[in-house]
Amino acid sequence: MSTEGYISILEQKTNALIAGDKDVFLVEIRIKPTNNVKIFLDSDLGMSIDRLIQINRMLYKQLEEEAIFPGGDFSLEVSSPGLDEPLKKYRQYVKNIGRFVEVVLIDGSKKEGKLISTSEEEIVIEEERGKGKKKELVQHA
Repeated sequence: MSTEGYISILEQKTNALIAGDKDVFLVEIRIKPTNNVKIFLDSDLGMSIDRLIQINRMLYKQLEEEAIFPGGDFSLEVSSPGLDEPLKKYRQYVKNIGRFVEVVLIDGSKKEGKLISTSEEEIVIEEERGKGKKKELVQHA
């Protein structure tokens, strides 16, 4: 099975496990060639370690019982994205309003500032510009 096939199965299973938690959402799934599976979940209210452990155990059991990976050869890590992970979902941007962010634009340029607001299409950050480091609101689509 292709990596995309595994990711699709993992997305379905993970989303089914978190369906009852309306504040919890799937951010990303990564699979290394060694079948090391990393699933990143986040929550509008913050993810508890206990909930992550619970989801990890339930998902691991399903993957083993259904023999998703040949020979049961896989490892599974379910966690919330760390501070060093980029924001990928709109809900993460909403959750981080008021925090300092570094944004890489489509043209590759970087902008830094305080995240003021966000929508599905754009974000507004407060950048410090010029010699006196004057604060200015800058909208990025």
